[in-house]
Amino acid sequence: MNFDNFKKILPKIAKIQLPGVSSQLKMAPDIRQKELKAMEDRMKDARKSAVMALFYPNAAHETTLVLILRKTYKGVHSNQVGFPGGQVDPEDVNFEATALRETEEEVGVHRNSIQVIRELTSTYIPPSNFTVMPYIGILEETPTFVPQPSEVESIIEVSLTDFLSETSMIEKELTTSYAKNIQVPAFYLNNYVVWGATAMMLSEVKDIISKAISN
Repeated sequence: MNFDNFKKILPKIAKIQLPGVSSQLKMAPDIRQKELKAMEDRMKDARKSAVMALFYPNAAHETTLVLILRKTYKGVHSNQVGFPGGQVDPEDVNFEATALRETEEEVGVHRNSIQVIRELTSTYIPPSNFTVMPYIGILEETPTFVPQPSEVESIIEVSLTDFLSETSMIEKELTTSYAKNIQVPAFYLNNYVVWGATAMMLSEVKDIISKAISN
């Protein structure tokens, strides 16, 4: 989708009622859904973080979404695809400030150049005990990304057209933190399998944008 056309539907994206958990759970296996329901008390004491679903025009002025491949490290999210974002710091005035700061740190886009369109539905991540607040934001210009060497293995630039395509949604047999060799709903984007909390948040982003286009 041409970025000028994408900007025309931003007012709709900002006002559409969030589909919420029902949208997210489309990308969660049954065992994960049961696990989440059993952890409501634990969620109350979860650590806090925020991420940014950042859209921008690429060199051909086509609407593009940036994701990142995280470094390999000793942790539950090692070498996984995710949004730019991270843990709330004491100096952050709110979740939006966290998402903006972390996006600047991880992909080198200055926070003042990002227009935040809206807040989405928070997601709980049991393995790391984090509650994540996602946002949709845009850049008016094609960015020059600078990946954070300690956190980001590579930058993944996803065409909005590819993201919205039904062929981007797959099922993949994976071993996760909560089960071995299970079928997991996922997105297949730029030859990467995107699953877990990121896929759940992407599902809501996709549903909102698809509804804004159809309306």
